[in-house]
Amino acid sequence: MVSIKGGRKRLVTGVVSSVTAGLALGAFALSGTADGATKIAGAADTGSHAKPTIVLEHGAFADGSSWNGVIEDLRADGYPVVAAANPLRGPASDAAALRTVLDHVKGPKILVGHSYGGSVISQAATDDPEVKALVYVAAFLPAPGESALELTGKYPGSTLPDALDPVTYQQPDGTTATDLYIQQAKFRHQFAADVPVRQTALMAAEQRPIAQSALEEKATTAAWKTKPSWDIITTRDLNIPPAVQRFMAERAQAHTTEIAASHSVAVSHPHLVAEVIERAAHATVR
Repeated sequence: MVSIKGGRKRLVTGVVSSVTAGLALGAFALSGTADGATKIAGAADTGSHAKPTIVLEHGAFADGSSWNGVIEDLRADGYPVVAAANPLRGPASDAAALRTVLDHVKGPKILVGHSYGGSVISQAATDDPEVKALVYVAAFLPAPGESALELTGKYPGSTLPDALDPVTYQQPDGTTATDLYIQQAKFRHQFAADVPVRQTALMAAEQRPIAQSALEEKATTAAWKTKPSWDIITTRDLNIPPAVQRFMAERAQAHTTEIAASHSVAVSHPHLVAEVIERAAHATVR
């Protein structure tokens, strides 16, 4: 258990991190600086080699803007960044859409997924040698045959079902489908309790729905079985229970960091999320 208090100007005050799975590469060594601050040695210092591109995949009820704070930090440290648009239609088709982005971006990449985006990166990164590491942010790490809905209910704690606002519509072939939103009045409590009220009001209005069928669709591959993984576990999460997040992280033998944060940790604690991403880059790209 490592407690980070104050620290590097980008670190969040009072964050308590639990780091496992052998951060033996020295990326989490704490050291003092001349101005008395504390930094994570190696988190942003990746040496003289070209830095990998960071590809960010948002999850349900969000969009690419949810990464804004993380992007600012990564770019300030010299990382190229792409925040992909997630269609939120199903892991297989969404992974295919993300693959077009990965194929377009040349060179080594670190793939990052939030929430349902974890299901997408787990599939999109399979058999891609240029994806050097996976970073899961309050995310799903499904094994083949598992769905996001199934994993959510593995342990108690999710209050998402009662907060949903389903919209049913007719498709061109005459069948019906359902998109899921979070009720705007419940959005902050459910999704982003540690984000300022004015900001969550905007997030609630801008949220993108996920197809209900996407949460029911079973994974077919799991890139975390063959690629090194990092995982940020949010202990105040009302979407994916912390016990579920720990189960998936332990199964994947991921390097884990725990933080008392809501599901929207990339918005409420962007500096920490950027630190973990940079740690993954430093450990895997030489």
